[in-house]
Amino acid sequence: MKELIKYIAQALVDHPEQVEVIEIKAQQTLVLELKVAKEDLGKVIGKKGRTALAMRTILSCASAKEKIRVVLEILE
Repeated sequence: MKELIKYIAQALVDHPEQVEVIEIKAQQTLVLELKVAKEDLGKVIGKKGRTALAMRTILSCASAKEKIRVVLEILE
C-alpha cells in the first residue's frame, strides 16, 4: 500500500524526490501519512479534493483484499 501511494504521488508532483509516505499500523487499521513539497500540495489534493479522493478510493479497493482499513492523510 505504501509503495502504491508513493508511486502515484511521485507521478503527480514536480519534486518526486520530496515525496515521503509514513506507515502507522494499528489493529485493523493502517494509516498512511503522505508528505510532499509545499508547492506540490495542490497537485496531490486536486480540484475540490478529487485527486485525493481518487487515491483514497484506490486504497480502499486494494485494502479490501487484505481485509484491513486504510486511511490516507495528506500532511502539509
